Amino acid sequence: MSTAPLRIGTRRSPMAMTQAGFVARAITAQTGRDVQLVGIESAGDRSSALLTQIGGTGVFVSSLRASLLAGEVDLAVHSLKDLPTGAAAGIALAAVPVRDDPRDALVTRDGAKLADLPRGAVVGTGSPRRAAQLLLLRPDIRPVPVRGNAGTRLAKVENGDLDALVLGYAGLSRIGRLDAVAQVFEPDEMMPAAGQGALAVECNQAREGLVALLGAIDDPARVGAYASGMDVLRLDGLVVAANGGTALRGSASGSLAAAEELGRQVAADLLGRGAARCMAVSDAAEAGGHLTSGDDDK
Repeated sequence: MSTAPLRIGTRRSPMAMTQAGFVARAITAQTGRDVQLVGIESAGDRSSALLTQIGGTGVFVSSLRASLLAGEVDLAVHSLKDLPTGAAAGIALAAVPVRDDPRDALVTRDGAKLADLPRGAVVGTGSPRRAAQLLLLRPDIRPVPVRGNAGTRLAKVENGDLDALVLGYAGLSRIGRLDAVAQVFEPDEMMPAAGQGALAVECNQAREGLVALLGAIDDPARVGAYASGMDVLRLDGLVVAANGGTALRGSASGSLAAAEELGRQVAADLLGRGAARCMAVSDAAEAGGHLTSGDDDK
């Protein structure tokens, strides 16, 4: 394998660059290889439309994957929750480093908790999943869609455009803004998106040597959706109607080796109890849940 610096493709937002920098340092520390960051603008970054109108969080992934396959970069770093479900032709998920805190966090100007917000409070989120669960907790508030990087969103709270904002705790930690957090939602209050808090490192599947090298930063104990436990794994799933009026929860437990089957069990259980109808209350693309989270914390 060449010893030239490895080129990491990443979105250009401050959070994305910070995340890619973390991966770069980990690669250098574990393998000795030099790494350089290459900023790439995605279709999602060029559009101000809602994610559900332009294809969901996958719009942040396609440009990076195209650069990988074209040989313009050697690897790409994403938030794991942004990856579309299923394998991509020619692309290998080479590593998922140690997962950070998967929980969601509330940001307010004066440190107020969700319960303290006034009736009709305007709460910003780019995620249908978060919006639906907010309405489960406080049916009287008004979730509104918000786009832009984390700094832009935080400014909307600071200048009074929003009463509150919900973002991923891990992302706020990475950009050094935990000072803005007023409340951290436990998973039984607001279930995280599948893969939330974890990073995904992809490369061209044909580059077997690079796939092996990136394995040095992979965490084999990673978990998906919201799972907990060591010897016995418990997987919790949630589907919420976009208007917060209906919520279905399911869970299954088993060995770590049965993790994939547990996911199928929970999905089958939820579908059997009407999850598809729940997600169709307004429109399937607007529904919250683990299979299509629609989150965008960048």
